[in-house]
Amino acid sequence: MESIQAIKQRFGIIGNDPKLNRSIEKAIQVAPTDISVLVTGESGVGKESIPKIIHQLSHRKHGKYIAVNCGAIPEGTIDSELFGHEKGAFTGATATRSGYFEVADGGTIFLDEVGELPLTTQVRLLRVLENGEFIKVGSSKVQQTNVRIVAATNVNMFEAIKKEKFREDLYYRLSTIEINLPPLRERKEDIHLLFRKFASDFALKYKMPTIKLTDDAVALLVKFRWNGNIRQLRNVAEQVSVLEQNRTINGVTLQNYLPNTSTNLPAVVNNSKSESDFSSEREILYKVLFDMKSDLNDLKKLTMKLMENGNISEVQKDNEHLIQKIYGEDKDEEFDTNVEDLEVLSIPEHTEVNDSIPSETEDKYHFAEEIEEEETLSLHDKELELIKKSLERHSGKRKLAAAELGISERTLYRKIKQFDL
Repeated sequence: MESIQAIKQRFGIIGNDPKLNRSIEKAIQVAPTDISVLVTGESGVGKESIPKIIHQLSHRKHGKYIAVNCGAIPEGTIDSELFGHEKGAFTGATATRSGYFEVADGGTIFLDEVGELPLTTQVRLLRVLENGEFIKVGSSKVQQTNVRIVAATNVNMFEAIKKEKFREDLYYRLSTIEINLPPLRERKEDIHLLFRKFASDFALKYKMPTIKLTDDAVALLVKFRWNGNIRQLRNVAEQVSVLEQNRTINGVTLQNYLPNTSTNLPAVVNNSKSESDFSSEREILYKVLFDMKSDLNDLKKLTMKLMENGNISEVQKDNEHLIQKIYGEDKDEEFDTNVEDLEVLSIPEHTEVNDSIPSETEDKYHFAEEIEEEETLSLHDKELELIKKSLERHSGKRKLAAAELGISERTLYRKIKQFDL
């Protein structure tokens, strides 16, 4: 088994960070097996080196090694790219085509940005991992392949699983062994070392003297966060190498090539409400309206019982229950539950009920019927009424009406067309 230092020299890996060394050590240990490996880490940390190490140290090293960027292939053609297609399977399929899993039989496939795979493709990939079977697009024939899959992603897989963008069963099949590469900001001792290597490479490439950093420039380099990791560091080294005439770079000069991320800017708050917020408000409004409707029905029943029986004491308990339901069990306030004192429920006393109902009672029955007819609480009608009133108040000026109603002018225009105002 080759040493970690020998592997670094062979694959051009720069750095002595313990976390980096541990990642390379895991790659060396897992290489002789056929275990699926998932390489994780931020974008630009050099994840593509790990599958190359695994392939070259495995018994498949004489087979094909194919690297596939899953995020760069359109969703409509990725199945064809990976698994192939039959002639006439879709528009433009003028000939039968072999996919990567067929071509790489006996070798290794590196699936970069595997978290970007569509769910339908994830199902196909899971089948390959489980039993080595796949079916070409437009075919019914099951084919076998013997490939080793090494995948990489910079996506938080557990978040993707939670949002149902990635299959949980596929994740556990891919990540039999997980190798995490640390971000550059956690490898501070390697930053200047990498910069010197890049500066030397670009000096050779562009046939010019190598740039050197002063102590304050080195301190600035190490202190910087490097969100783009090694890729960003390489770009900065190339820019400085090409653009600067003076080959000794101080901190002031280097600062011009680094994005200003130290300024504490106020956070931008998104005041726009999401669809879920509006949905929650709508549900609360519906609940309030239905509760009002229920209370109104209870009040009507109590009123009708009083009007029919004329015996207030019989409905006193019902009235107490209704008041408690409406106002809640607030111990700080005392409600007088004596029904005789509630004006809304008081009726003229009469001793007998016969077929000829007094005119005043007829009016009360008529009033109860009107309440029943007007019981419907239509949001549509209320909305229409408010829009009409606002337009009348502002003499038909939609902009002013929309501002008063708290909606956009475009929404108001759509409502006007909807209600045919």
